[in-house]
Amino acid sequence: MVYLDHAASTPLRAEARDAWLAATELTGNASSVHGAGQALRRVLEDARERVAAVLGCDPIEVVFTSGGTESVNLGVKGLWWARERDRQAIVLPDGEHHATLDTVDWLAGAQGAEVRSVRLRPDGAIDLGAFVDALPGAAVATALVANNEVGSVSDVAAMASASADAGVPLHLDAVGAIAHVALDFGDLRGSGRKSGGLVALSVAGHKVGAPVGTGALVVSRHARMGAVLHGGGQQRGLRSGTPDVAGAAALAVALELTARERDEEARRLRTLADRLGTGIRAAIPQATLLGAEEHRLPGHVHVLFPDALGETLLFLLDHSGVHVSTGSACQAGIAEPSHVVLALGYGDREARSVLRITLGRSSSGADVDAFLDALPDAYRRAAASSARAASRS
Repeated sequence: MVYLDHAASTPLRAEARDAWLAATELTGNASSVHGAGQALRRVLEDARERVAAVLGCDPIEVVFTSGGTESVNLGVKGLWWARERDRQAIVLPDGEHHATLDTVDWLAGAQGAEVRSVRLRPDGAIDLGAFVDALPGAAVATALVANNEVGSVSDVAAMASASADAGVPLHLDAVGAIAHVALDFGDLRGSGRKSGGLVALSVAGHKVGAPVGTGALVVSRHARMGAVLHGGGQQRGLRSGTPDVAGAAALAVALELTARERDEEARRLRTLADRLGTGIRAAIPQATLLGAEEHRLPGHVHVLFPDALGETLLFLLDHSGVHVSTGSACQAGIAEPSHVVLALGYGDREARSVLRITLGRSSSGADVDAFLDALPDAYRRAAASSARAASRS
């Protein structure tokens, strides 16, 4: 098997699995005051401190969640619910992950939120000028650090600064970026700016080699935020529920290892991705690589293949033992155009003709070679299938 879909989920790290198993050996509830409960509490708070050290925040600012989707929902809904009542607008860049898009859509439809859309640049990064222009008087802004489909990294430092100047709280979705982009919440937050700027940041464990179903939301101690889950008031009252101590321990280990390896791994993945892109162009000259050339996630290759549906290519490659995707795994199995590619100005047909190939820790030169070996025949057959379909219509 050649696995080239690390943006969807990357393999579990042995060290994270060991940390998870060790924590599951403990019995009790971390909220209990007896000795067994307090032993679990120590593991939980140790994990919180370690996650905070990696993300550049205070331990009390780390709220553990069940993954990226819950983290994004809490960040966006919580900030909007705690807004100043004369502010209704959410600043929303085009091409966001569906965890954000669907959350904002629900707030608009059910709660009366106003949506201020922000265009993407042709390279897939957020247009900073358009983002700044949308801020005045907004209730909250939210943005991806790096686009999860094309891999382009936006200037989030400038966005955080602009949000602070405008007095608008900002939530950043770093779920797809944290494995490859070093982020320091404290540095991005700055000082003396309590009413706006970066106040929340989402991460998920399965992108860094922790178990699926682990994640966190960093919430500034100065932030005003409503809760999505209510109950026992755990985690500052922002996320009630018996804490997943084992998941938190595994997440801490995975984030630490990711941060330690990030620079060296980025160089290795960039080399493999460049080799992959060069090979794709040589094999299919009409293919177009989308996304930023320089400021992009190092293992991300997003390709538009004219005359061939991405879905068909995916299945043909899968039959050859090469696993890639057409976009976000949340949309897997649904034949629809990529909303990100549409946001870049392409048409419906082009938005259905893309593949996302993403590399990770287990990726090797042999994996790149296997993809490039399988691609020409898969493209030929996919293009022929599209031509037959077109002749029948």
